[in-house]
Amino acid sequence: MINAVFFDMDDTLCDTSGFAHIARTAAIKAMVDNGLPCTEEEGYTLLKEIIKEKGSNYNKHFNILTKKLTGKEDPFLIVNGIITYHNTKFAMLRSDPVCFSTMIYLKTKGYKLALISNGVNIKQWEKLVRLNLYPFFDEVITSESVGYSKPDKKIFDIAMKRIGSTPETSIMIGNDFNTDIKGAYNSGMRAMLINSKLTSKQQEFIDNNEYKLTILSNLGELKDIL
Repeated sequence: MINAVFFDMDDTLCDTSGFAHIARTAAIKAMVDNGLPCTEEEGYTLLKEIIKEKGSNYNKHFNILTKKLTGKEDPFLIVNGIITYHNTKFAMLRSDPVCFSTMIYLKTKGYKLALISNGVNIKQWEKLVRLNLYPFFDEVITSESVGYSKPDKKIFDIAMKRIGSTPETSIMIGNDFNTDIKGAYNSGMRAMLINSKLTSKQQEFIDNNEYKLTILSNLGELKDIL
């Protein structure tokens, strides 16, 4: 019997990628409007390349962008990008009513809830607080705070130990097959994949390992399963 439900954060509990795309687009527009020498499309394409190279948690994407396009780090343009990005993203960062009602349902049913994220500790906590989801979680485990990242089973083992569950009584819900689902598999947990579709190679992995995986179209479906 399941008594603990573990969640991924980004693109599972909230549409982080969608928010980031809109916020980055707005940031580039503000920078171009204030003198960045490129079109909005050119600026956004270059920004995506920088993010891919440096990672989404790097905090000087706009510095590199201005240096590549102007030959120097332009503080005026950088600040315009940063402020617009954060103002846009945080204005949009609101909890989905389905997500919120599902959390209420799970807590009233007595499930222990925990977050397992590869994200930066302070950023994930900020999302939980801004979304007003933090009161629902008994534990928040990030790769930064424990030194292990999904799909390493060690981060799952730490999470289960903290919440007092076992692989047999735990389930992981996430959108990334290679981190969330394989991580759950490595730790012996069942898993549910949300906001994502299986590739043929991933389906082959599931079939070959006779692994029990449930596909969700939205978090609300948990009410009919758990």
